[in-house]
Amino acid sequence: MSTVPRTIGRIFLGSALVFAGVSHLTFAREEFQAQVPDFVPLDPDVTVLASGVVEIGLGAALLVARKRRGLVGIIAALFFVAVFPGNIAQWVEHRDAFGLDTDMKRFVRLFFQPVLIALALWSTRSPRRQPGAADS
Repeated sequence: MSTVPRTIGRIFLGSALVFAGVSHLTFAREEFQAQVPDFVPLDPDVTVLASGVVEIGLGAALLVARKRRGLVGIIAALFFVAVFPGNIAQWVEHRDAFGLDTDMKRFVRLFFQPVLIALALWSTRSPRRQPGAADS
């Protein structure tokens, strides 16, 4: 497959992560605090600030990394896996945030996390060389 769709996906995901990270640190800080599950052993504000910094770093790495792009994709996918229990907790504990004010909305959101994981891996993977392609 062409690298253009992968590049678009990677830029979209990197930009979204940078935006989300900045929002963790600024205007949406309280909304994100409401999503931190009770089982997280850190103060919700510390958790939100730390995850915001991680998101900015991951997003920036997705946007600029070249040599280790695949590794960055794996790390981003693992990050999405790591925060998934928080999404489940938001659904189970009926926590409202970001317009997710019904159990159905919170449940539907759960299906987007695997999409983010797949996008992180797919958009950072090198395209396969076609058999018989010339080495130029």
